[in-house]
Amino acid sequence: MSGKTGVLSGFKEFLMRGNVIELAVAVVVGAAFTNIVNAVVKGVINPIVGALGSQNLDHYKTCLSTCHTDAKTGDYTDGIYILWGSVLSAVLTFLITAAVVYFLMILPMNKWKARQDAKKPVDDGPADPTEVELLMEIRDALVAQRNGSLSGSSTGSQGSGGSGGTGSVVTQKTQ
Repeated sequence: MSGKTGVLSGFKEFLMRGNVIELAVAVVVGAAFTNIVNAVVKGVINPIVGALGSQNLDHYKTCLSTCHTDAKTGDYTDGIYILWGSVLSAVLTFLITAAVVYFLMILPMNKWKARQDAKKPVDDGPADPTEVELLMEIRDALVAQRNGSLSGSSTGSQGSGGSGGTGSVVTQKTQ
């Protein structure tokens, strides 16, 4: 039973990570606002672009090689052409969707997280020693041990503190 609890708690921890939640929100909100964004692009942006030509951005294309157009529809019948209007429409739809997701979901969530972090108690305890401070302490201890064992050997007694003998240095292997 503890295996299930560990798996479930791990799954809960995975789901509660900020990136996973933000991604899920972006997908859901992006899917929900697709119709709204498409309506804005077709109802507002296309008419503005239509002041220059056609209101349908899909009709904007550029011919790269010799292209022949159909006299009735005006469409290209052969040749190589780029549909840059479709790309522009997709880019505008993406930018509007991204702005909606950011300003309506991500920005408020970040502000909420900042408020939650501000509510957490501040740790006023002493800071952990830095690596340099620890090395200086080790150096000072080794110097004191060496000086203590040297002074002990001049009096003929062994060093204090179980140094292991006169003038000996104890080394420790690290793995």
